[in-house]
Amino acid sequence: MRALQTNFTAEQLENPDLREANDILRACVHCGFCTATCPTYVLLGDELDSPRGRIYLIKDLLETGRPADARTTLHIDRCLSCLSCMTTCPSDVHYMHLVDLARARIEETFKRPLGDKLIRALIARLVPNRRLFRLALRAARLSRIFAPIMPSRLRAMMMMAPRRLAKASPVDQPQVFQAEGKRRMRVALLNGCAQTVLAPQINEATVRLLTRHGCEVVVASGAGCCGALAHHMGRTSEAHAAAAANIDAWTAEIEDEGIDAIVINASGCGTTVKDYGFMFQGDPAYEKKAARIAGITRDITEVMSEIGLQSGAGSPESLTVAYHSACSMQHGQGITAEPKALLRQAGFEVREPAEGHLCCGSAGAYNMLQPALADKLGARKIANIEKTGADVVATGNIGCLTQIASGTAIPVVHTAELLDWATGGPKPAALADLK
Repeated sequence: MRALQTNFTAEQLENPDLREANDILRACVHCGFCTATCPTYVLLGDELDSPRGRIYLIKDLLETGRPADARTTLHIDRCLSCLSCMTTCPSDVHYMHLVDLARARIEETFKRPLGDKLIRALIARLVPNRRLFRLALRAARLSRIFAPIMPSRLRAMMMMAPRRLAKASPVDQPQVFQAEGKRRMRVALLNGCAQTVLAPQINEATVRLLTRHGCEVVVASGAGCCGALAHHMGRTSEAHAAAAANIDAWTAEIEDEGIDAIVINASGCGTTVKDYGFMFQGDPAYEKKAARIAGITRDITEVMSEIGLQSGAGSPESLTVAYHSACSMQHGQGITAEPKALLRQAGFEVREPAEGHLCCGSAGAYNMLQPALADKLGARKIANIEKTGADVVATGNIGCLTQIASGTAIPVVHTAELLDWATGGPKPAALADLK
């Protein structure tokens, strides 16, 4: 098999983004292995809705320098950025960086229909802003009666609203939580944006878990949204602004009292923060700082695997857990063994659903922007989970948690909630009625 041939001009290759794209494209040998594990290709069977097909579209878009057209935009928009193709690819094609470049190009050059443009702007404005997101969810709850007559995307946004919205947690305010016993690590926790509104109990459980195991936990002033949502919509300046705010906040903590790790408990955010070094390549103000932050970023299960659960930890109840590995966890960060090993060490029986490599359909804003495809993927994922006969579902990403919980009666919780419970914390509220 031959590597993909590219035709960028010498002048084009002076652009660092196009140079990067050229290197990525030339790594592809168009073998097609990626098609078997691409969720949209599995559903639609269209070559242009496979990674290989999208690579050809992106190649043409970037080489010609033309504005994006409707056909290219349609197939790039349908990509979940689940990155299953990167796990499958034998040639290490960095599809994530390539599709992000394409999305930025589309955002710059394609004139979207007004409705599409407004929905995207609304999502990008509301979700990363906790106050506005909370207000929007309250309005959506009150308006659910009108959901059946709403356009599909607005209906998807309205149905995302939980029937009961938790109060804002004091844990999410800038502060320092002291370690219990001898301090083993000092870490900063990204408390994020949507998760603090949809499921504030996750950060509460994470703080208890870390402090119980000897970690001093800092919620840094000025840190917030990781920028992933805007980044994957091609809104580069907004994404970089959010990322820069986090980098500044955490750098101040590093220079003040030091930080051993940035802890992330939403794997979608973790994949983006770990990529800050790449995002800020060539930026004289942020390149070194971003690389340092990316280098010390860890998922909560990576940190807990390093520390080790308290001796004698064990599930207060004998439960079977279906572990859903978020795409951003397994494909984006390559974290597969740690969460399952920790859950087993905590005394839970862990079962793995079939087709675990396929996305649940959440994928950031995907379930709001592509609700028909997201619903099909969600139903497929839930059917596989329910076949395990598990008592509870555990996952490490708020988007997956919300997507799966919307379609099953099985309680869905964050992995950190179960680990917290098993080491002395309260029983997760979602398990209150579990028999």
